[in-house]
Amino acid sequence: MADGTQAGSGARGRRRAAALGAALGGCALVAASTTPAVAHSGHGQGHGHGRVLSYVALGDSYTSGPGIPRQVDAGCARSDHNYPSLLAAGPGIGAFKDVSCGGATTAEMWKAQGDNGPQLDAVRRNTDLVTLQIGGNDIGFGTIIGTCAKLAAQDPTGDPCERSYNASGYDALTLAVLKTAPKVAAVLRAVHARAPHARVLVVGYPDLLPDDGHGCFPSVPFAQGDFPYLRDTEKRLNLMLRLVAGVNRAEYVDTYGPTVGHDMCKAPVDRWIEPLQPASPAAPAHPNAKGEQAMARAVLDRPAHGRGHRR
Repeated sequence: MADGTQAGSGARGRRRAAALGAALGGCALVAASTTPAVAHSGHGQGHGHGRVLSYVALGDSYTSGPGIPRQVDAGCARSDHNYPSLLAAGPGIGAFKDVSCGGATTAEMWKAQGDNGPQLDAVRRNTDLVTLQIGGNDIGFGTIIGTCAKLAAQDPTGDPCERSYNASGYDALTLAVLKTAPKVAAVLRAVHARAPHARVLVVGYPDLLPDDGHGCFPSVPFAQGDFPYLRDTEKRLNLMLRLVAGVNRAEYVDTYGPTVGHDMCKAPVDRWIEPLQPASPAAPAHPNAKGEQAMARAVLDRPAHGRGHRR
């Protein structure tokens, strides 16, 4: 499935391809390091045979990295160790703009969120690379967590959350995912309209709960029977993002698979997602620094010219 990249022909197209490959491929060591990421604010010297690239990061708190040192925007809970900053620190990236913001929904692509302007305003005609991670707040991540934790206290061995969301005879969370699909599609169309030559990557959500469906109540306060239901809800969200990306000339980046085994139920040394009472600097039910590094690696592992990528 093609994304929105349109490169020139001949030598110019090859130079552009080389630059993009260098920009993404050269960040692997940065993503694995613990040194502060560098956010470039202007164009510099080209890398290799290609020119520097302009990168814009759009998204919600899973992108912004709340609680992860160093926080550089308190209003949006944005860290300079989130995955966009790790990617931008690599060679080949010239201009970098991270407008991700905690609490963002697809609506905030078009409207301001506190002091953070509409996220799409950062996307310009000369933008070469866009990452987008959105949809979790549209389906109500925060409300879901609060509701399921409250219900679990009444029936810790059952599935009270699933029963609650199916009380009307249909799964309300599945419906919420379906309703979010056209909103994400509209964002992608807007990105393409503003940056017709950009490579657009839709970044999925990492593995939050045990992939085998086994719970860890009370350390993660969901009823045992609700763990597989909530796991499957996240998988439906990621599947929707994959499908919407595919039909809107974008590429999907799977961050769920690479983070299996590092969910919030794991021991602190092994987990990349913090539980509702974090042990490492991060927001509850969000990636810690290792989780952001894992998402950066997932982006880097996406081939520079993957299936359907139009040159």
